[in-house]
Amino acid sequence: EVQLVESGGGLVQAGGSLRLSCAASRWTFDDYPIGWFRQASGKEREGVSCISGSDGSTYYADFVKGRFTISMDNAKNVVYLQMNSLKPEDTAVYYCATAGYGRSCFSPYEYWGQGTQVTVSS
Repeated sequence: EVQLVESGGGLVQAGGSLRLSCAASRWTFDDYPIGWFRQASGKEREGVSCISGSDGSTYYADFVKGRFTISMDNAKNVVYLQMNSLKPEDTAVYYCATAGYGRSCFSPYEYWGQGTQVTVSS
């Protein structure tokens, strides 16, 4: 069973930072791509970032490039999203997800966590 659990969301002032975590249960991230997505109230879900479990390649949406960093701690089996220089428009529920074993960051995502709320105030 594939289970993903996000944590680390909360309230932060514009310009501040948060680090989100995505932990896996009963499996490891080896050869699993992990993507971060977000969905603001009343808006569609959008991709934020992804890290490849096979070679560690990372990808970022244009609207977060230079501000957010995705990383993986293989020892702890946790993927992080470090978010710096946060803006009010970053306010959303953030989800981690995986396309599954052996898939790429650009494959359809089948498994999702429950999300963690990030709120950025002006």
